Amino acid sequence: MMQEKVAGPETATELVTTKAELRSRRAAMEGTVAAVLTMGSLHDGHLALVARARELADHVILTDFVNPLQFGPGEDYEAYPRDLEADLALVDGLVDLVFAPSVREMYPVLPPTVSLSAGRAGTILEGAARPGHFDGVVTVVAKLLHLTEPHLSVFGRKDAQQLAIIQRLVADLDLPVRIEPIEIEREVTGLARSSRNAYLSAAGREQALALSRTLAEAIGAAPSVSGIRGALARAVDRGEIDWAYALALDPATLEEITSDHRGEVLVALAGRVEGTRLLDAAVTVATAP
Repeated sequence: MMQEKVAGPETATELVTTKAELRSRRAAMEGTVAAVLTMGSLHDGHLALVARARELADHVILTDFVNPLQFGPGEDYEAYPRDLEADLALVDGLVDLVFAPSVREMYPVLPPTVSLSAGRAGTILEGAARPGHFDGVVTVVAKLLHLTEPHLSVFGRKDAQQLAIIQRLVADLDLPVRIEPIEIEREVTGLARSSRNAYLSAAGREQALALSRTLAEAIGAAPSVSGIRGALARAVDRGEIDWAYALALDPATLEEITSDHRGEVLVALAGRVEGTRLLDAAVTVATAP
């Protein structure tokens, strides 16, 4: 079921492709501005981000840019799905502005002479499987936040590691923007919405439900730390998908929790289905060993 369109700006959405155009249009915006940063191939999950942004701000800027810096060796940047025309049709009238620059516009020199590092948090979990990925993420996010100058930016919780790293980016560099997380948008079956789902066959989509089932089992085992960890271990043992990890983490540090942990727990899942790496995540609370 498609996300219902929410009330947007009174005029049609405008497309800009250069930093100069973006700065000019942004300077004319009065009131609060929200940014929704995407790599295009938009779906209902992105519309949920847009809807939340519209609730919180007077103006919404959506960026549509496939960032080459976050594609590592063996990842096919050229094969990443792109359909700017479809993206524009989906958000027309919902956002004030779509910024869709070329790679040369964003990076006059590639790779850039100066870039950012995500630190140790960028080398574990998804970062271990995709070396350099999060360095590319924080570099492009910092650039896009600088260019769009939003008061707030909305991110989904599905890419939990990315969200945590972006929150640290904003805090560590004192960027004047609030990061607004929203819950994961799911299909009727429970599968987390993702651009990667387009790579799955019908059988693959069914198999991928192992992620949301595992998440429900782990959350259902709270508030016991041992219960959460036991549910994840059993899921891995069942081997319904090719698991990369199924972990209970401290959301502040992204380190695995120990039996004496009390407070919020990030349940983070990753696995491959038909060669496609899928993620899911949720936050629960542990109050017992």
